[in-house]
Amino acid sequence: MPSLTRRRCDNPHRETWDVSYGDVRVGTIGERAGIPVGADQWGWSCGFYPGLEPRRHRQGTAKSFIEARAGFEADWHSLLPELSDDAFEDCRRDRAFRAEIRATRARGEKLPTEIYSSLMRCVCGVVFDSHKPDESYDHRGHIHAAYNTKATKRAVTKRPQRKEPQHGGPC
Repeated sequence: MPSLTRRRCDNPHRETWDVSYGDVRVGTIGERAGIPVGADQWGWSCGFYPGLEPRRHRQGTAKSFIEARAGFEADWHSLLPELSDDAFEDCRRDRAFRAEIRATRARGEKLPTEIYSSLMRCVCGVVFDSHKPDESYDHRGHIHAAYNTKATKRAVTKRPQRKEPQHGGPC
């Protein structure tokens, strides 16, 4: 079972620590900014996304780093039994996906969603090039039938629109 580890962030303005559980960053402990001198100067945030919904994150404040660290650990130990391995896997998959996007951008390449394609998938399952009439002609009937079915359903289930009040002026 992994343990919690802390790593100091390179924030020159205030002391901040990233907290990790194995290879997943699960929160931070740091000095709070923009608060009165008499208020708690340290705070923590415990949770990660994706994998753990934001409403389940835990956070708090403390007078010192030692108290903030103890508060973080208490929150983490109460949260950890509720987490499944899938939550950590979701976070790892998202991290890998974002790293792949950054690497693609760094190489100057476009993402697959940014590459133009005239290929379409018919409702019958066949992929064809919509710019080639000899390929697309056979599928027009399928596509129009599916569209008309959907359009009919939309027209039947569509709610009546509210009438806007009529104004006497040009605005």
